[in-house]
Amino acid sequence: MPEADNRTDKDFFVDVPVAERRSFVKGADGYDWGMENRLAHIFRPETGRTTMLAFDHGYFQGPTSGLERVDLNIVPIAEYADALMLTRGILRSTIPASYQGAIVVRASGGPSILKELSDERIALDMEDAVRLNVHAVAVQVFVGGEHETQSVENMTRLVDAGYRHGIPVLGVTAVGKELARDARYLGLATRICAELGAQIVKTYYCADGFERVTAGCPVPIVMAGGKKLPELEALEMAYRAVQEGAAGVDMGRNIFQSAAPAAMIQAVRKVVHENAAPAEAHEYLRTLTEAKPPA
Repeated sequence: MPEADNRTDKDFFVDVPVAERRSFVKGADGYDWGMENRLAHIFRPETGRTTMLAFDHGYFQGPTSGLERVDLNIVPIAEYADALMLTRGILRSTIPASYQGAIVVRASGGPSILKELSDERIALDMEDAVRLNVHAVAVQVFVGGEHETQSVENMTRLVDAGYRHGIPVLGVTAVGKELARDARYLGLATRICAELGAQIVKTYYCADGFERVTAGCPVPIVMAGGKKLPELEALEMAYRAVQEGAAGVDMGRNIFQSAAPAAMIQAVRKVVHENAAPAEAHEYLRTLTEAKPPA
């Protein structure tokens, strides 16, 4: 039996009130501990932001340029990301179980690039997400698309399952061919995702009014990288997004299709977490690219 604790000089700090617990993640104060903890793996507590690396493109378009060999293209740079966004097939087959960053797994799919992309279904059981120990699941939401209602239902079903298991849902706002990436549309799509339960929303950047999009969304918005841009332009877009309220970026092609992916993701991370100006981050990228490996 352990000895009884009979000390009489215990200090309960009766004159110090208990601090009100407030999550550093936007909108997360009412979540269960497990969900908050998973979000704290995706978003850095010291900045409240994330540098996410997206390479789930193969789920609808096959071996994308720059992702022909994920073991060679992505695994060597994964350490520089706060979170990886990928499919469960790639996670199981290619990502080392020793990886210490957050994992966000694609949970919707169905049609290939040859078909109507909005005709998605839930493609991941939440039980498998638990088995994989992921930190969030991602689902495409096609607001304004042909199968809008179906994609919204996909998201809400995953939100319900996520609450049962403490796993957040990332709602990815997809833009159809006929829809403009303007503040009006992005504000509509992101707010719908948040209102219906998504704990994080991923959307595109718009040059006019993006601060209204982020202000109108009660959960964190992460900026989608979109098409490949020259490195300085991509860094400028990331900088504007976080300065206008984004809680980070989820970039894919602008990193893995860069001429120097490892240097590019570190430059993006500098913008996101250190508020580095685009020119400074671009010079940092150049320095990393030109640095000679030790003999």
